[in-house]
Amino acid sequence: MDAAFYLAAAVAIVATLLVVVLPSAVHALLYLVVSLLAVAVVFYVLGAPFAAALEVIVYAGAIMVLFIFVMMMLNLGQAAAAQERGWLAPTTWIGPAGLAVLLLAELVYVLAHTASDAGPARVVEARAVGALLFGPYLLGVELASFLLLAGLVGAYHLGWRDSRDG
Repeated sequence: MDAAFYLAAAVAIVATLLVVVLPSAVHALLYLVVSLLAVAVVFYVLGAPFAAALEVIVYAGAIMVLFIFVMMMLNLGQAAAAQERGWLAPTTWIGPAGLAVLLLAELVYVLAHTASDAGPARVVEARAVGALLFGPYLLGVELASFLLLAGLVGAYHLGWRDSRDG
């Protein structure tokens, strides 16, 4: 399991570095999805399948949809549409697809070995998760909500167009 952890961590680090370095917002979003999926694999390997599922559902699902919605809201015109057509080239998808396939192979490996090695699964109730989120981790939850609020306000101001400008 140590190898699976280090492999997923390496994929997460490489994908996150590419998110920061790449000039194209679409490419950065693709690598951000890969990075979030790699973090979910890390959570699963560490024995937190619920946190892994939340990572995939909330971050890789909902937050990425929000980012794509903001990019659509900006709608930069015909030049941006032509550039976007170039992004749909198959070469654009080689990096993210390769890292995603590596994560999928690792997940299959971990699931195959966990099922035979592990004892009975322990069920975590929603009440216990809620008690932790609004107990000792309350500050983290509130900070995350402020961060999401700031992103929402920023997206609104970026997408807002003055009706007097035409």
